[in-house]
Amino acid sequence: MAEAETTAEPVEAKEKTLGPGDVIWGTGRRKSSVARIRLKLGSGRIEINGRPYEEYFPGEEQKIEVRAPLKAVDGLTRYDVLGNVKGGGFTGQSGAVRLGVARALRQVETSAEEILKTEGHLTRDSRMKERKKYGLRGARRAFQFSKR
Repeated sequence: MAEAETTAEPVEAKEKTLGPGDVIWGTGRRKSSVARIRLKLGSGRIEINGRPYEEYFPGEEQKIEVRAPLKAVDGLTRYDVLGNVKGGGFTGQSGAVRLGVARALRQVETSAEEILKTEGHLTRDSRMKERKKYGLRGARRAFQFSKR
């Protein structure tokens, strides 16, 4: 039998050009939060659920996490981010927004994919709350044992 030569070249993702009025979508998930992100050319406005992100997220850590992918590709003043987030708490929501922004940026700037990947912005944090088991008080905590 003759072996067929395979000369398959890696398929490169097409970079989408972003014009005025064009929108790129990105979806992010973390814990039980889901974020739908719209990325468009603009002046650096970040809005979550119709409010500025500084007002929406209470902690400084969450604000830094939301800005991180844009800062990595020097896009803090080039893009507007509009996001809808539901489910979970502020930590999960900020992680979901971060992943959604990073995925949207990857579509716009394919050259930035390596930077986003090395800084961990494109990796989905798969840790979820462990379910409660029968016979236990929670996921692992047992009821107090009484000998007498």
